[in-house]
Amino acid sequence: MMRVYFWGTRGSLPASITAGAVEEKIVKAIRASRTHSLETDEAIEAFVHNELPFPVRASYGGNTACVELCGAEEYVLCDAGTGLRDFGGAYMKAKAAGQPGLPNVFHLLMSHPHWDHLQGFPFFTPAYLPGHRIHIYGGHADLERIFIRQQSEPCFPVGFHAMKADIRFHTLEPESEYDIAGMKVACIRQNHPGDSYGYRFEKDGRTVVYSTDSEHKDGGREEYERFLSFFSNADLLIFDAQYRFLDAVDTKENWGHSSNLLGVEMAAAAGVRRLCLFHNEHTFDDDALDRFLEDTRAYLKILDGSSSLKIDLAYDGLDIEL
Repeated sequence: MMRVYFWGTRGSLPASITAGAVEEKIVKAIRASRTHSLETDEAIEAFVHNELPFPVRASYGGNTACVELCGAEEYVLCDAGTGLRDFGGAYMKAKAAGQPGLPNVFHLLMSHPHWDHLQGFPFFTPAYLPGHRIHIYGGHADLERIFIRQQSEPCFPVGFHAMKADIRFHTLEPESEYDIAGMKVACIRQNHPGDSYGYRFEKDGRTVVYSTDSEHKDGGREEYERFLSFFSNADLLIFDAQYRFLDAVDTKENWGHSSNLLGVEMAAAAGVRRLCLFHNEHTFDDDALDRFLEDTRAYLKILDGSSSLKIDLAYDGLDIEL
């Protein structure tokens, strides 16, 4: 079994939830409870989980990109956004509790070095502790220099070399395959300012594709087919859908991101089983993101009413078993 856990899902920059938004959720929940008898804790929990819509009972979260692929021999993560801090915190908590069998090796695959995808690394506690090994992979040959510069004065008070873990950098070549922590991994160059790289993971008959910060344009049939082949028959496609369709083709064209509608079209054409919209727009609140998801599902029905494609919108804490 392969599991995918989302520690960070926002695009461009973190997006915190305000006190006013929390209060609004509470008011909506209390209003909805008026017609229910909630005499026991069990009844309250059932009401929250079964009756309240997701944007009322929860939140899509505010961390930037970090996704964990569980089930490998060692830890495998995609991108080092602010979600990496929470992953590191969970790891340290489990270690302090004496949980057995915790690996001390972390494999971190970077889509690209824009700030929202590496800003969590200076807060990754295991990197400061000896006895841990961290392998950082990416298609950009200068990743080590970029990571060091992020923690250099005047931008950060603690330098990269204060980290006592064994940290090593590896440059990956597009169209090549690698064995990383027992997974077969391939990468593809994507259209994004400064380039980005998507990853295809295969293990035990399951396939996950992580493709964020990629703008799909009218580059000809060959370019389209190249990505359909990379996505082909994936059990899960994590797809950059930060923009609505009109934003992607008009005001935000050439900004390096794609739309929800294009994600549906490409996933359906590639025979993908499950599509997870990712890199969520930081200006959207939970209600707006929920409408975005429903609009996307409605588009699939228009495109192919008999399609079995399942569509999710990523949120911090989403746990998908394949």
